[in-house]
Amino acid sequence: MSRLTRRGFLKNTSTAGLACSASLLVGRSAFAAAKPAAGPNSAVRIYADTRRTVAPLERNVFGSFLEHLGRAIHEGIYDPSSKLSDSNGFRKDVLNEIHQLGVPIIRYPGGNFVSGYNWLDGVGPKEDRPHVLDKAWNTLENNQFGTNEFMAWCKQVGTLPLMGLNLGTGTPEGAAALLEYCNVDKGTKWSDLRRKHGVAEPHRVQHWCLGNEMDGPWQIGHMTASEYGMKAADAARQMRAVDPSVKLIACGSSNSSMPTYLEWDRDVLEHCYEYVDGLSLHRYFTNTPEETGGDSEKFVALNLTMDRQITESAAVCDMVQGHKRSPKKLWLSFDEWNVWYRERSGESMNGHEKEAPHLLEEVYNLEDALLVGGLVNSLVRHADRVKIACLAQLVNVIAPIMTNADGLYRQTIFYPYSWGLQYARGAVLDLLVESSTYDVKGMDKVPHVDVSGTFNHEDESISMFLLNRDLSNAREVEIVWEDAAPTRVLASSTLTGNDLKASNSFAAPQRVAPQTFEKPAVSGARTRLELPARSYTVVQWSV
Repeated sequence: MSRLTRRGFLKNTSTAGLACSASLLVGRSAFAAAKPAAGPNSAVRIYADTRRTVAPLERNVFGSFLEHLGRAIHEGIYDPSSKLSDSNGFRKDVLNEIHQLGVPIIRYPGGNFVSGYNWLDGVGPKEDRPHVLDKAWNTLENNQFGTNEFMAWCKQVGTLPLMGLNLGTGTPEGAAALLEYCNVDKGTKWSDLRRKHGVAEPHRVQHWCLGNEMDGPWQIGHMTASEYGMKAADAARQMRAVDPSVKLIACGSSNSSMPTYLEWDRDVLEHCYEYVDGLSLHRYFTNTPEETGGDSEKFVALNLTMDRQITESAAVCDMVQGHKRSPKKLWLSFDEWNVWYRERSGESMNGHEKEAPHLLEEVYNLEDALLVGGLVNSLVRHADRVKIACLAQLVNVIAPIMTNADGLYRQTIFYPYSWGLQYARGAVLDLLVESSTYDVKGMDKVPHVDVSGTFNHEDESISMFLLNRDLSNAREVEIVWEDAAPTRVLASSTLTGNDLKASNSFAAPQRVAPQTFEKPAVSGARTRLELPARSYTVVQWSV
């Protein structure tokens, strides 16, 4: 039987262009409404006012994702045979790295994997758990790491679980059973089974994904939007009967290039709007002949297509809300996003019925990290609607962290992601940005400098994240503080380099790494700084 891959399907069916622009985004985004500065080499000007904010920034916007795929779980976070693992089989070096990173929420167990997964295979005595052929990735799954192991690992890491449910081969009844197993204290069939398995306290999981990418023909159990919408509604009703407090996320379009994009979302929500809390979005960005023609200037501007996708998906949610005259407004969960295009076909996606094969082990370079920085900016800018987002994935599989038998190293994309986690706190600033622009085929004028920022009322700090898309020239930036000007710089770092294709490895783990950014001088109500060419920079001030 031929296997239709996601990449192949999108390549064959997508004719959608990349026509997008900051000017097409919602008017409330000051960045989107910014007018170009006068002249291609003029200074970029940013107007900041801590009294003008978009929305509080949810920490879960900087979540991540672990799937039973390749070496993400086995040899990634779990490896009982490793000298680096604890008594539970958890890799201590990886656990400590993720704990220090501060990832707030992690989606599990899939991904495509979840649509053929029977959660009962992964609980109970380990010697009784079956070896199962995962048909999504043609991999042999030993089920030694399952629901209870993931919950225990989350507690040690200090993160929350975002549980995926099988609505492919699975049923609404099975979804409610897993919820009962996880969240009910005792006295029912499934809660007592959990206690029999040695877990007395309920896990109390709050966030649940109702399936995965059900719009895709590559997905096990793929169905029409109406079929999925009714199935999701049934699952949601049964789950809320078990635990009314849960937050449920329906499957939206798996890519903005899908031929059913937005129409799928509308049809699904017409069936399940009143039963769910959020809608999922997915997107992987590529520097391929099809998407960018290999043009790095276009590639580092692709975060603007994320802005547009968020705006369009929110508009569909609001349209259905209007149709139903509902007082409830849905939020968005961008629960798969990353750069991914090298390891996306052939042997890199076929496990050949082996355990923990090396699959999707993308090696990231500097330009990938610059775009990831831009994607962080886009997520921050849309804090009014995006409440959860997951960098896909976390370890080994299209990931910022890579492991081998002796340790780990950080890929280039680790750094912009980690800066968001560390510095983006409080409320998102509604910045006005005036920037020169450049021309990109298939897109409108692209600003040289892309900016997002936050103001934390608790410690009165301001953080700004600045992407310089100019690959040849440094860019002068002037920040105009329209209320209280900052008094001192708390932190400043930049990620840059002479080679856009430079990457890290076990042999050269610091080839692309943060550099000290000269602390910009604060003079009255204005601050001036110079962004290096092809750079992503974070600066944090105290007000």
